[in-house]
Amino acid sequence: FALDRNFQAFTLKGLKLTATIKSDINYFSSHNLIGFKKGTINPDEFIIFMAHWDHLGLTDEGKDKIYNGAVDNATGVAGIIELARLFKNIDTDRSLIFLATTLEESGLLGSEFFANYPPIDLANVVAGFNFDGIIPTGKTNDVVVIGYGASELEDLLEEQLSKEGRYINPDPNPEKGYFYRSDHISFAKRGVPMLYADGGSDLVNGGKAAGLILEENYRKNAYNNVADEYSEDWDLDGLIQSIDSIYDISLSLSNNNMWPNWYEGNEFRAIRNLSLEIKDN
Repeated sequence: FALDRNFQAFTLKGLKLTATIKSDINYFSSHNLIGFKKGTINPDEFIIFMAHWDHLGLTDEGKDKIYNGAVDNATGVAGIIELARLFKNIDTDRSLIFLATTLEESGLLGSEFFANYPPIDLANVVAGFNFDGIIPTGKTNDVVVIGYGASELEDLLEEQLSKEGRYINPDPNPEKGYFYRSDHISFAKRGVPMLYADGGSDLVNGGKAAGLILEENYRKNAYNNVADEYSEDWDLDGLIQSIDSIYDISLSLSNNNMWPNWYEGNEFRAIRNLSLEIKDN
């Protein structure tokens, strides 16, 4: 009955509810880690690469007590480290920020703190790229974009992928709200265009069927589980593809005058427009 689209809430008369909620609160300090490369021509304009370095810590159950977080999110951290290496000896017009955030698993606390107390003016952030849990696969024909249909960064990605003979695969699970559950949302809420591009799922060897099996196996057996461990059997070619694609996009973006925006009708576009107006004035 409650699932009927015409259902409306109503008062239950003569009923009372008594409930008790018990919770433990622990206080501790953690840190965001930031790498910075200063631009040569427009040093006050920034591109952000981000990934969260935290995971769930330890469990009291079972023999294996460590939540390693190898996919979620050592893959993302490895991605931004690799991007930092690629940019190390290259001068860029705009400045680059490599941000490893903490406490994503506890409610995006690290990214929210950074975005709430930014060491830079967020109106001067050109774009951001978030990496969060790229399942290790072989090479793919596609790139999955979480929250597909959001910003003009997708146009840049589509253009790049077409050069590679690949394509954008729209978020296959939009109902799960992954776009609102990762660190980039802390910046999106403040108007910064963010691209959350995952790995691909249409495998060169095995196609979509093989990709679906890999994803389902990870979600069922390893996601937020002690089984999320590194294995020498991992094929990292798909991760390398993803990083190389973002590198090519961001290299161009770091040396031109583009200011990507959210698409018309997107909930964050008005905030972006206002921040650009303030910046220009």
